[in-house]
This record gives sequence, structure tokens and C-alpha cells, in this order.
Amino acid sequence: MTNSTANLAEKIEERFSNELIHCITDCDQVTVVLAADHLLSVCKGLHDDEQFAFTQLSDLCGVDYSTYGQVDWSTNESTSTGFGRGRQNNDQESSHNTNERFAVVYHLLSIKHNIRLRLRCYMSDEYPRIASVSGIWSSADWFEREAFDLFGILFEGHPDLRRLLTDYGFIGHPFRKDFPLEGNVEVRYDPDKKRVVYEPVTITNRVLVPRVIRDDNRFATSTEEKNDA
Repeated sequence: MTNSTANLAEKIEERFSNELIHCITDCDQVTVVLAADHLLSVCKGLHDDEQFAFTQLSDLCGVDYSTYGQVDWSTNESTSTGFGRGRQNNDQESSHNTNERFAVVYHLLSIKHNIRLRLRCYMSDEYPRIASVSGIWSSADWFEREAFDLFGILFEGHPDLRRLLTDYGFIGHPFRKDFPLEGNVEVRYDPDKKRVVYEPVTITNRVLVPRVIRDDNRFATSTEEKNDA
């Protein structure tokens, strides 16, 4: 950990001691976890205070932690176990907390001090909503629209919170872990109606097992066998 990272963590803990839940320093990166209610006040302080001067929002994204901690595949000794690597679902494996299913992660950059900071705010899965920071960093506009489109997180105070990547009539939020892999509806152009129509999904979802390629001498076909065939 560099001195600049350690100093940043100390300054943040001192400046925002009442708003922070955790301040973690790992891999030369400071990560601040705070409640959604304190987001705007902390972000404004990080932006305006000259000792921080985080004037640039480099990235903003949503996260769905509903299956966090679950392991569906056992990858040890994959070449000898093959299709037996699938594991039975165990609900107790997940450390998911329903009050912390969704999170919004902010990556900030201080050009003045040449240092980065990560913020994380958790929200419940019932009605995820959080204040918009587009009034502090204008770059948050489309980032928040993307998170709303893909995760269904509502950003209160956003000037134009519309879908950004999916179609206007899209149903659901495709980056949620409970969104069906085959989707809810399919779209096609109807030449008779001369417009795009939505129909129930006709494809069937199937679980694919990662392929194991074995190329050692136990499975290689000899040249003589090929010639005989």
C-alpha cells in the first residue's frame, strides 16, 4: 500500500466518519461503503473539498449479489471428471442478504492528486432506488440510464431516466440474476402487419456443460485407424 492510498483512507475516515459503513484498503485501492441516504453529501464533499478533488466520475455500474457465493461448477481435476463437474444447488452456500441484493459502484478520479477511489452503496431487492449524482458529475447521466435499464435501479432526480440499451417495449432487466436466459418475449418483423411484433419465446433454454478437450494418447486416433476407416 502506497503512502498516498493510506493518506486518502485516513482523510476520508476523518472527514466522513459519521457517513461511512466501511473503508477498505486493498490492492492499493480504497473502497468506501456507505448507506444510500448519505450518498449525495459524501459525493459532494469528495468533489468540492480540495483535499480530495474527485472531479471525474470514470465509471458507474450496477451489481446484483443475489447468487454471490454460490458455485455451480467444480473445476478441480476437470480433465478427469468431465461432465461430472456440475454441483447441486445449495441455498445455504449463498451469503446473499435481501437488504443488500443490489449495489451501485462508483469509480472516481482525482486529477489534481492523481488518485482513484471506489464507492459502493447497497440497496434492497424489493425496490432498489438511490439518488442520482448526475448533478455532481455530468458523466453519470448515461451510466445511470444503463444501470436502470439493465438492473432496474431507480435513480431519483435523474433528468431523463429512460432505457438506453434495450428496446422501448423490453420487459424486465436483463442483468438481474433471476432474468431468464431465453428472455421473456421475442421480436420479429411481420410483413403482413408491416410492423415489429412481440411474441412469446419459442426457444427452449438448455444447460450447456463446458467442453473438455482431451488430446493425449488415450483419446487420439492413430494414423493407421484413420486409414482403415
